[in-house]
Amino acid sequence: MYNIKDYLSRGTKFANNILFPSRKKLSTLMFYSTSLCNSRCKHCLVWAKRPVEHMSKDKIVEIMQSRCISKNTTIGLEGGEFLLHPEATEILKWFSENHPKFELLSNCLQPKRVIDAVKNYPPVRLYISLDGTKETYEYMRGADGFGKVIETIEACKDIVPISLMFTLSPYNTFDDLNYVVNIAKKYNIDIRIGIYNDIDFFNTVEKAHETAIGEAGKEKEHGIYDNFKKQIPENVKETSENYDFLVLYDEWRNGKLKLNCYSIFDSLVIHPDGSIPVCQNLDIKLGNVYEKSLDEIYNGISSRKIQKQYAHNCNQCWINFHRKYDIVLLRTLEKFLPKSFIQLFYGKYNWTNDKKMTYKQFMNKYL
Repeated sequence: MYNIKDYLSRGTKFANNILFPSRKKLSTLMFYSTSLCNSRCKHCLVWAKRPVEHMSKDKIVEIMQSRCISKNTTIGLEGGEFLLHPEATEILKWFSENHPKFELLSNCLQPKRVIDAVKNYPPVRLYISLDGTKETYEYMRGADGFGKVIETIEACKDIVPISLMFTLSPYNTFDDLNYVVNIAKKYNIDIRIGIYNDIDFFNTVEKAHETAIGEAGKEKEHGIYDNFKKQIPENVKETSENYDFLVLYDEWRNGKLKLNCYSIFDSLVIHPDGSIPVCQNLDIKLGNVYEKSLDEIYNGISSRKIQKQYAHNCNQCWINFHRKYDIVLLRTLEKFLPKSFIQLFYGKYNWTNDKKMTYKQFMNKYL
């Protein structure tokens, strides 16, 4: 999925952001630019937020002038459903002309809008949500959108790179995961597998990690069970950067894994009301772009203290936006350096309850 250039770029930013915390640069900035959504998802209640909020194009353009944003910063445009934003076309046009390294996220319930946007203002990648079969999609998302997703894939797959986004949740199953991986294989497109989490902005209902994940329709007393790894479909091993994420989730959920969280130094999200949380999981705000500039918020003294505190002392989520960063960082470093040396500058971490075990040693048990 990612190439050597991507890893080198993010590794360089990691070194810069650790050595010069007052001059950090963003690798990724996600604009949750609208809370308006035409889905009725069970695993995300952003569609029920009232009043509906939009961040204006003018504000987005103003934020994009920040020093912490470089031409290599990847911008994500999402919501809600981004294409329902009243200025969606104007925003896409601006990015296409001024910062072409942007990604578009969509549920594709209005396929013509997505297809036209991709043709007129092609993003570097199109992310499409798909969480199971036609029946599961309608149950989980409250809309008959499966056919519209397939229509969009077929129309756009030769125009831009596509990633299917699958969320393993209390509302679908490992069979659904197997099904979606096969769709990705059929169309020769990428797939990103995530885990249902308590993300503050999405107003989630089911308590993540205490509710059985991938066990829709099955009664369980709690979400901790012994056969999670065994249920991961075999075809997931053929996809890029997904299998270890699921295997390690089981270790984390059972209290055996501990990683620091360095992604919060180089990745941010901005909500439509202008607020910026320290991460997607915690309801702890660094500031608001309607009160201070992004540079002041991201690199200010108070934010640096919060970032340092949670980078080293938080192990509370398994959100792919954050956790995949440290997995990739550490497994790459372990190819060249002993774990004991890495811990001198990264901090102590463990993949499982055996704190001396390396990533390779751990994963060899499951490959």
